[in-house]
This record gives sequence, structure tokens and C-alpha cells, in this order.
Amino acid sequence: MKLEAVDYTADNAEALFVESLRNTGFGVLKNHPIQQKLVSSIYEHWNTFFNSEEKQDYYFNVATQDGFFPAEVSEIAKGHTKKDIKEYFHFYPWGQCPEALREELQNYYDEANKLAAELLSWVEKHSPDHVSALYSQSLSSMIDGSDKTLLRVLHYPPLNGDEELGAIRAGAHEDINLLTVLPAANEPGLQVQTKEGDWLDVPCDFGNLIINIGDMLQEASGGYFPSTTHRVINPEGTDKTKARISLPLFLHPKPEVVLSERHTADSYLMERLKELGVI
Repeated sequence: MKLEAVDYTADNAEALFVESLRNTGFGVLKNHPIQQKLVSSIYEHWNTFFNSEEKQDYYFNVATQDGFFPAEVSEIAKGHTKKDIKEYFHFYPWGQCPEALREELQNYYDEANKLAAELLSWVEKHSPDHVSALYSQSLSSMIDGSDKTLLRVLHYPPLNGDEELGAIRAGAHEDINLLTVLPAANEPGLQVQTKEGDWLDVPCDFGNLIINIGDMLQEASGGYFPSTTHRVINPEGTDKTKARISLPLFLHPKPEVVLSERHTADSYLMERLKELGVI
């Protein structure tokens, strides 16, 4: 089994993309509208930021969860005991951000949100009637005007050999949100778990866009679209000396959106953040 990239410009792109999501929890797009040069520039500028002491001036706000999260407060994936080997910055348009980096990041946030809304409309259009009947409102309207959608700039530092035994860059986990939109990182390592329990490498050709299903879409679709377990493994050999930058956009509905009989978007998010020990 292999994940194939879908050509965004192809006539059957919608159907192929949603089929890939349904079968693997992941879809990979090529020839999509997000500019590679914008992504490259963000990777370069934020690599400099993470290697500077300036990052300490933007320490995260516990109440609003925006800003810089150092490695010592990094997440522990659900069911794991080791912290991930990473640091990251949470960007919201209303949140803190170095002014020199804000315009570029906001441009990307806007572009990625626009494409994500289109991809949600594809998912909705290709949902069977019995699944569509479960949606409390259209999927794209769930995120329309949401200030909860999060852009995370992730920095996986070079490995120096003194990492905690058993720790990896990102332990196996599922995302909380509806969909996650991710430009291929500047280094490989992302893997997705198949239904049989095997691990597949996600194509990391620069210019690809990787989309995966989160728990909220699984909840809203009654399990028809499965939230996918994925991880970022540690590099081997000379790649250990390379940092890895990643730029996932976590698509979150407005808090009041009803996902299912059990949950609103807000109640679901709070439950999961407590499980992760973030709040």
C-alpha cells in the first residue's frame, strides 16, 4: 500500500482526494495553489527565530495558548510517557507574533484557510447521504469566521545523542481538529499507520501538501472518516544533524458548533487538551 499524490488540477481530483482520505486518513495534493516560495521563506525565517534568544520574549500565554512553547513543555502524545523532541510557536491572527514575521505568516494562514475550506467542501460533497445527514451544518461553514483555527510553526532541533531513551520527534497520535493542512516539511520523517498497523512513509516531496483527518471530523461523520494515527520518527545517519521545520494548520470549528449528540467543538477540545495535560 502506498500513498499517491493527487493532482489538484485534475478533473477527478475531488473524488480521488476524498477516497484517499477515507481509505488512509491522509490525502496528498500536488499542483495546489499555495506558493512554494512563501513556504520556503517561512521555513528559513522561523529557523532563524528558533535559533535565537528572541523566542523567549514570546513565551506562551497559558489562558489563550498563543506564543512560544519550549521543548521542556512539549506535548506527551496520548498513551505515551516521553515528551516529544520539539519546540513550537502557536500563531493566531489575534495572538502574539514577532512583527517582522507576522505579515508573511498571516498571508500563509489566509491562503491555507481558503484552500482548507474548499477541501472540506469536497469532503462534504463526496460524503454518502447517511453521513451527510449527521452533519449539524455544512463542514465549510463550521470553520467560517472561526478564531480557533491554529497555525503551528514546529521546530524539531538537530539530535545530539543525549535525547531521552525512547523519545521521538512526535509520538504516535491523532489530531483533535477537523482537518490538518501541512506543506511537506523540509526533512522526511512523517509516517501514517495503516488499518493493519503498519507504518507508511508520507511522501515528503517539497511542494506536496499533506492533509489528514482529525478527531472532530471522525466525530462529526460518525466514524466514516477515520482520524489517523501518525508520528514523526527520528532521522538516522547524517540527517540527525538537520533541524526539521513543519507548518501544520489545524482547522478548528467555532466553539458552539455541534459535532455530535455528545459534543460541541468546545467540549471536545477541552476534553482532549485535559487528556494531553496542556490545560
